[in-house]
Amino acid sequence: MISLTSPIETRAHRWPAGAKLGALCIATMALFAMGSVAGHLGAFAGMLALYAAPGMVFFRSGMGRLRVLWPFLAIIFVWHLVTAAPGQGAVIALRLMTAVGLANLVTMTTRLTDMIAVVKWLAAPLRRFGVGTRGLELGIALVIRFTPMLAGKGTQLARAWRARSARRPGWRIVTPFALCAIDDAEHVADALKARGGF
Repeated sequence: MISLTSPIETRAHRWPAGAKLGALCIATMALFAMGSVAGHLGAFAGMLALYAAPGMVFFRSGMGRLRVLWPFLAIIFVWHLVTAAPGQGAVIALRLMTAVGLANLVTMTTRLTDMIAVVKWLAAPLRRFGVGTRGLELGIALVIRFTPMLAGKGTQLARAWRARSARRPGWRIVTPFALCAIDDAEHVADALKARGGF
């Protein structure tokens, strides 16, 4: 498994994880409260500027991780063309790209251990009522680490299909992808059991 944290050091790497996550929450709420295309264009441009500030290597790395949004953006675009609401579609698409881009920026500049520490602090009141929070902390860590790994495996399966067939892979790689995910989950479960589980 891999970490999403960028090896390129930026000023944001030294900022507290709690402050960055709090700012992300506020920015996301502001995006959902805003309904104008111009406002969302400005927010999107600001997000791109944040990526570009540390340099082009960081910018290209960050933009590369946002490629997974293109299928969703295409669906939004086609649907709002069919329903004759292109303005609303533009707002939704820009909101999606900006929100996910800001969230990705936080993960690129924050160590996983720092994020887990924030989650542990937020969940501390639950422990007073006897609720175990280790599962929550571990679950969040696994989601953050598994997401890019599964995306990479999906890309490898699609490339393997294209190397052997002229047809597009489409739904045909769903079954092997699911089997890969289940296999990885079993390996992680075995590793957790070997270390005493929860």
